[in-house]
Amino acid sequence: MYKVKIFNNIATSGLERLDSNKYQIIDDLSKSTSIVLRSHKLTEDNIPLSIDAIGRAGAGVNNIPVDAMSDRGVPVFNAPGANANAVKELTIASLLIAARNICIARDYVRSLDPQKIDIKKSVEAGKKQFAGIELPGRTLGVVGLGSIGVSVANSALALGMKVVGFDPKVTINNAWKLSSGVQKVESLEEIFKRSDAVTIHVPLIDETKDLINSKSINLLKKGSILINFSRAGIVNTEDILRSLDSDGLSCYVCDFPEPSIMFHEKIIALPHLGASTHEAEENCAIMVIENLKDYLENGNINYSVNFPEANMPRNSAYRLTIANKNIPNMVGQITAILAAENLNIEDLLNKSSGSLAYTIVDVDKEISNDVLGKISDIDGILRLRYLGI
Repeated sequence: MYKVKIFNNIATSGLERLDSNKYQIIDDLSKSTSIVLRSHKLTEDNIPLSIDAIGRAGAGVNNIPVDAMSDRGVPVFNAPGANANAVKELTIASLLIAARNICIARDYVRSLDPQKIDIKKSVEAGKKQFAGIELPGRTLGVVGLGSIGVSVANSALALGMKVVGFDPKVTINNAWKLSSGVQKVESLEEIFKRSDAVTIHVPLIDETKDLINSKSINLLKKGSILINFSRAGIVNTEDILRSLDSDGLSCYVCDFPEPSIMFHEKIIALPHLGASTHEAEENCAIMVIENLKDYLENGNINYSVNFPEANMPRNSAYRLTIANKNIPNMVGQITAILAAENLNIEDLLNKSSGSLAYTIVDVDKEISNDVLGKISDIDGILRLRYLGI
């Protein structure tokens, strides 16, 4: 029985996929073998050694100690692309709202007192200060061409915009999805020099901390729009405020309210709505739980942020999965132990990613605890799982 600890509200459509004959949702983390969560913050110290896998029902994994889990041989799964449409729609909506000054125009109307003034005359007199721009022919810069960035770029093209994109690590799969009308550029500087509006779709990691700062912002045309539905730390807030106050940027839209920006008239700060749709929550829950199940039951790995992708059809009732340091002769040592015990290998898959490697081995008969112990004792083995009958 797989024991799962659930944090946060995970969509029922996802949880329903946990077969009650195989899975038990429990409250006691110390007795759990896997974790599914959304925004709950995990630390290395509060994750028991019994945990085999962690699933994040969303894209970002900043609330999970991924490096520590890699050292333990524990895969961390996420759901990239499952919320792409939700974030895309909010990004496009924000672009339109900012271009037409809708929020400050609404606030102006709300400030009028119909008991004291002629509303019609006041509206006609005041509307000139809220004149906006139209999007066709304008250039949108998309920083990050993952599932969300690609979706945003293609939608902006459909609105008649010119689109330039920057992502030095774009995957082949996402590149195929990108419309031929999107021009890929080779530097962040070029994005900011050419764009009337820029939208950010990259994860918050060490190399993207304060990625958007005064240096890049000052390259923008006067009156440009900046949209950030990724993470707050990617953008330097002080530099944003400085640009807005000096009439550089015309509007900053983000999903991360903080005291210094909440009441600025040129900032639209939303309460982390990026993936807050029923559809996105269901998609994320279903995707991460299906991938978690495939790993727990079959050892297959899809959409892990720290492990290589590894999928092998189940050819035997006796399967061994091994996470280890990516060093020479690991597979040789493993197969030598199996051969010495007269275990025939029916299929084998070995994948590596950076300093981590992962091996799936199907053998013809049951593996004894003695053999499992010998493999576990190999220097460099991080985690071993035996998926026998």
